[in-house]
Amino acid sequence: MITDRRLPLEALGRRWMARAEAWADRSVLRGAAYELLWFGLKQGWACLFGGLLLALIVGTFLWWPDGAPLARYDFLVLGALATQAAMLALRLESWEEARVIFLFHVAGTVMELFKTAHGSWVYPEGSVLRVGDVPLFSGFMYAAVGSYIARVQRIFHIRVRGYPPFWTTAVLAAAIYVNFFAHHWLSDIRIALFAATALLFGRGWFWFTTDRRRRRMPLLVGYLLVALFIWLAENLATFGRAWTYPGQAEVWEPVGLEKLGSWFLLMIVSVVLVSIVHRPEPEPGPVVD
Repeated sequence: MITDRRLPLEALGRRWMARAEAWADRSVLRGAAYELLWFGLKQGWACLFGGLLLALIVGTFLWWPDGAPLARYDFLVLGALATQAAMLALRLESWEEARVIFLFHVAGTVMELFKTAHGSWVYPEGSVLRVGDVPLFSGFMYAAVGSYIARVQRIFHIRVRGYPPFWTTAVLAAAIYVNFFAHHWLSDIRIALFAATALLFGRGWFWFTTDRRRRRMPLLVGYLLVALFIWLAENLATFGRAWTYPGQAEVWEPVGLEKLGSWFLLMIVSVVLVSIVHRPEPEPGPVVD
């Protein structure tokens, strides 16, 4: 007789999955709890790179030894590089997704150089691995957003309907990116950018699979939820003094809700950057929820 311990891990996984699904199918409440559990696990898996980087930021803030020969910010650079290399080596991330991350790294570093020069935020600790006032690990924080967007599409099998033409999204993303710089001298046009975003994406939906059923959500709602999650992560990062805003120089305080709007607009730029490498795929056929 073959015992469970002698079965391959894959067969064991299928057996336990079948048992879990049978348990979930016994009631609506159990089914909802099971689907919610899978949603959380898959979301955590999708933001693996960002989660590990955030853990490094908070962990080193709490336990970095005084007088260490290596600057904390430099350790974060090395930690981010090691994490990226490990994810590629273990095939947790594809080279296509790595190209997306590189695009985010470049775009993010350019913005960091500009924003720190204009006092929007500062990096309060010294380091060697930096460009001007910007430590090199900062680009990986933007790259973490790109990693999440690329991975979540694969993990949840995301497909779309009503997605606007690529050229319109590219024009909008360019306008958003330019406004992040230009509003220091010209009028801030983010209200018009919010309106343009609603006009372009307001009719769009995306479909995803959490457990066994296809679900759908408006594109704008999905983008807003991700922006909210990034805002929460930003609060943890500033608590860990990865960077500080002017009001946090002496004592940490929560990041203002107005930053949520900035992250929402950055989400649009992020989605468009990902679509350069991986265009949104349409959801085929009729879907019945």
